Amino acid sequence: MTKPEDLVTPCSPNWCPGCGDFAIWGAFKSACVKQGWDNTNTAMVAGIGCHGHIINFTKITSVEGLHGRALPVATGIKGANNRLNVFVFTGDGDSLAEGGNHFVHSCRRNHNITVILHDNAIYGLTVGQTSPTSPHGFKTKSTPDGNPDYPISPLTLAIASGATFVARGYAGDIPGLTELMIKANDHDGFALIDILQPCVTFNKEYTHPFFQENTYKLDESYDVTNKVEALKKSMEWGPKQIALGILYEEKKPSYESEIPQIKDKPLVEQSAQRNLSELFKKYT
Repeated sequence: MTKPEDLVTPCSPNWCPGCGDFAIWGAFKSACVKQGWDNTNTAMVAGIGCHGHIINFTKITSVEGLHGRALPVATGIKGANNRLNVFVFTGDGDSLAEGGNHFVHSCRRNHNITVILHDNAIYGLTVGQTSPTSPHGFKTKSTPDGNPDYPISPLTLAIASGATFVARGYAGDIPGLTELMIKANDHDGFALIDILQPCVTFNKEYTHPFFQENTYKLDESYDVTNKVEALKKSMEWGPKQIALGILYEEKKPSYESEIPQIKDKPLVEQSAQRNLSELFKKYT
């Protein structure tokens, strides 16, 4: 079983004091310990942004992709060894701006990966510009007169694009995030957790008090299979209107389960040898 000390690296976290990334990191490590996720069965992929530092602080095999390209890397890893638990850590800018096309098509294909979206509605690493989830009118270094754009709802986009597990969490709730991460990984298909993660340095609007006052947890009577209701919930945003929990879950074959070459045996366990020397001679 995985122990907390098994996940320790020589690097100390350097996020801003109070950053929501600390809680996401803590929740993920807690889930690793509970589920036994380690280097033998799990891989992490990160994009570019403050969230990407999580791979430096967690001793699990990891790759940091180009900006907006974490999802293609993750789907490649899953294709090579579909028995691995594959977690993608990405930001609202990384996944919805630079990587928006990859986000849509990964949802559509229903790749069996878990995407943990650090959603702070700002570009924090580049010191405070608007992102695709920044509110309309929001004043930042890139929009001193107010943001002229309207925000994307990651949950709405994911559901409409075909994701089969869509949830929202709040960075201040570590136990709740831990359970969401476990449930998302247990799901067979594309799983998204949009985590409301305050950026205490650059976003003075979406603060811890804001989320504590305006979020609520979906109760047990909520039907996670109702796509229309899930879409409605995903678009609600305002005083005490922000739903937390699993908004939508659907049973559907994952992309990897429908690829005959890897359906029964991962590529890494297959021996496919071919002499390419004659082919190489043509290009030398």
